[in-house]
Amino acid sequence: MLLQEGDVPHQATIDPRVADLRQAGKLRVALYPPQYAKDQSGELRGWTIELGRALAQRIGVEFVPVEYPTPPKAMEALKTGLCDVGFGAMEASRSSEIYFSPPVLQFDFTYLVPSESPIHKILDADLPGVRIAAVLNHASTLCLSRIKKNAEFITADTPEAAFELLRAGRADAWASTRPALMEFSTKMSGSRVLEDCFGANFTAMVIPKGKAERLAYISEFVEDAKSSALIERAVMNSGWRGVRVAPSEK
Repeated sequence: MLLQEGDVPHQATIDPRVADLRQAGKLRVALYPPQYAKDQSGELRGWTIELGRALAQRIGVEFVPVEYPTPPKAMEALKTGLCDVGFGAMEASRSSEIYFSPPVLQFDFTYLVPSESPIHKILDADLPGVRIAAVLNHASTLCLSRIKKNAEFITADTPEAAFELLRAGRADAWASTRPALMEFSTKMSGSRVLEDCFGANFTAMVIPKGKAERLAYISEFVEDAKSSALIERAVMNSGWRGVRVAPSEK
């Protein structure tokens, strides 16, 4: 058990803001790579797993992680009621469809490049003829699309597919979050994650529209998880690098 006693006390009485979840008896959490990983036994691991489990424990229901291959698939599951909560980048274009909790983690957007790449800074990549691999509808892709002037996008549906574009030489750089790129860099000898960034974003817990009371409850949970250092420990346990806990809004 990675959580420490006292982090997220069990909800002794039913809070009306999550009464529907208590009645259902479970919390369905939408997840997508690289928010989590699987160990050799196939068990899910990661900071999202720890926080999801902690929230379920606080409400007093079963934790049910639901895996999706891409962010759009996970967001669609939330919008259609197949899941109750998830995690996602705080992208303004999504605010009309989902609610965001206070930010959980802060991370940079940058590039992964091959060992012999002439790209050493962000500006080096925005040149005619440069091909940038990017995950379709990913927050980093949306951010880059607003500032890119000369480079060409080569889009993929998943992080794994975007990485393969880079490894196969069909792209000159891959744009994504620093944690994801640092993880994938270990699979490509000599590859480099650039030190500078083209943007930054926050990851929050996300809730379907129309569930404002649930949002208030989960927002309290997020701030409590910050103050108790639960989020910091969950990130350390996950082995994620290149991220930091978002400042508290209390």
